[in-house]
Amino acid sequence: MNHHTDRKWVYIQSSLRASISKLESQIAETESQLAETRAKLKSPNDASKTVQNHIRLLHSYNEIRDIGQGLLGLIADARGVRHIDVQREFGVSADD
Repeated sequence: MNHHTDRKWVYIQSSLRASISKLESQIAETESQLAETRAKLKSPNDASKTVQNHIRLLHSYNEIRDIGQGLLGLIADARGVRHIDVQREFGVSADD
């Protein structure tokens, strides 16, 4: 190899080392961010707690909805009108 080729090779090696160093730094930063994010996330055991909480909330909602429907039925009976008419009056759809 001649002197010019040697310089070029040294420059390429230096450039590659700098790129590798930069990539290693980015990897370390990414791994650090990943560890931080994992620490912030809840453990997998909390998934079942979340599901249980959703089920509990759904039961509460259903109970409240049933009570509301019962009250609308009482109003309809007291007025001698159809249940659907009272629902419409109070802005309750059949899907609610």
